[in-house]
Amino acid sequence: MHGLLIWLTIFTGTLFPVLCFAILFQNHGKLLRLQRQRDRLLQEKEAALGFVNSVGEVFAEAETIDMNVLLSRVLHYAVRTCKAGSGAIYLRNPQTSDLEARSVSGVFPPPFLTDASTLGFENNTAEKLEEIVKNESIKLGRGLIGEAAVLGNSILVEDAELDSRVPQMLEDFLKIKTLLIVPMRFGNHTIGVMALANRTDGGRFSLPELNLAQALAVQASVPIHYAGIQETLEEKRELDRGMQIAQQIQNSLLPQHIPSFETVDIAAFSQPAMDIGGDYYDLIHIDDRHIGLAIADVSGKGIGGALMMAVCRSVIRVNAEMVYDPATMLTSMNKTLSSTLAEDMFISMLYMVLNLDTHQLSYARAGHEAPIIIRNGEPKAEQVETAGIAIGLVDNEIFADVIETRNLSLHPGDLVVGYTDGITEAMNSSHEEWGTDTLSDCIEKMANASAGDLLDNIRKEVEAFTGNNRQSDDMTMIALKIR
Repeated sequence: MHGLLIWLTIFTGTLFPVLCFAILFQNHGKLLRLQRQRDRLLQEKEAALGFVNSVGEVFAEAETIDMNVLLSRVLHYAVRTCKAGSGAIYLRNPQTSDLEARSVSGVFPPPFLTDASTLGFENNTAEKLEEIVKNESIKLGRGLIGEAAVLGNSILVEDAELDSRVPQMLEDFLKIKTLLIVPMRFGNHTIGVMALANRTDGGRFSLPELNLAQALAVQASVPIHYAGIQETLEEKRELDRGMQIAQQIQNSLLPQHIPSFETVDIAAFSQPAMDIGGDYYDLIHIDDRHIGLAIADVSGKGIGGALMMAVCRSVIRVNAEMVYDPATMLTSMNKTLSSTLAEDMFISMLYMVLNLDTHQLSYARAGHEAPIIIRNGEPKAEQVETAGIAIGLVDNEIFADVIETRNLSLHPGDLVVGYTDGITEAMNSSHEEWGTDTLSDCIEKMANASAGDLLDNIRKEVEAFTGNNRQSDDMTMIALKIR
């Protein structure tokens, strides 16, 4: 009993205060850690709220959002909040899926090896460096930035100079000493990557800065996603406006009206598969007794085909005057155009010359479909092939050796129809082609009609056959009938 009292006296007098102090010290440590954690959360909350307000100003200041202004605001705020020396935001290109630097802040060291000698180290070094970074796209999975985009994980490199994954330049101001890489995600898709390099105080990035950068990236992804949608829509609207202008220009290049002749009835139409196309037809005044009739198909549709169609029109009008032999005319066109056409582009053309007095028709084909001819009173149409190669496929010597002119005399009631393969290759929903035989049958049934009525009927027949099936090729026809 006496011994127990002694131990109680020692405990209460010595050990108990020590134990209480240890407990208080431990609780104080926990309190400090909780306070630091609270401070970090408050910092992240304040940063996120400040960021939302900052970005909100971009949306409030204009009816349309400038993506570059938005990204600049996002990056500036992230660099300042995380005490980074520089940074960049990479966005995925929707067409290539490559990552492209859309915004750069500060002297951002390239995250890839480059020749620094091109910078010149002059007053505009920062601008040149930014240009280098923006001009070099990053493939998905390439380097740390590409890896973050693919995996969707943030990357913290505290000491980048010891990390072999980080490319380093020889120049000290271009060295990456510490690095934060944070993916920017919308839903399950990575829309971009934000990279922050080198702290302004010379220290290293740590987990708190990474958490803060991640919080900002989460907040930024939503407005960037919707701004990207708006940017895409605006690009489409701009493209549509350009296409409308191109369509107006192209339509103006086609004959605005068909001339009226006493003894010849002529009609034509052209219907592009897209807003603008590569088909072309024309009526050319050669002299008072002769007219030229051209119908052509430029390989490639859209703007490329339309531009070449315009060039084709200019060349044929320059070369047609006082030239009565179609083969000579097409040979001259091949000589002019073959050197300007791209390797994968060519032009098929049917060129006809009609004598308005004698009704002699001469025609030559540069790889184009032969005209369909039906004589007055004859039940069947004929289609006589002649030799010829499309413009732009061979040199002029070979072209001139191959192409030939066919001459025939037309009489009242005779009908000649030229067309592009978009007519005969028009498809229905079952992927069946309308076909040359069907076109010939349609012409034979309407042989007594006017040229205009004939083409109107063919057009209706093709539309009824194809229904709502979208066509992939332009459709163009020209018809002449001797009165």
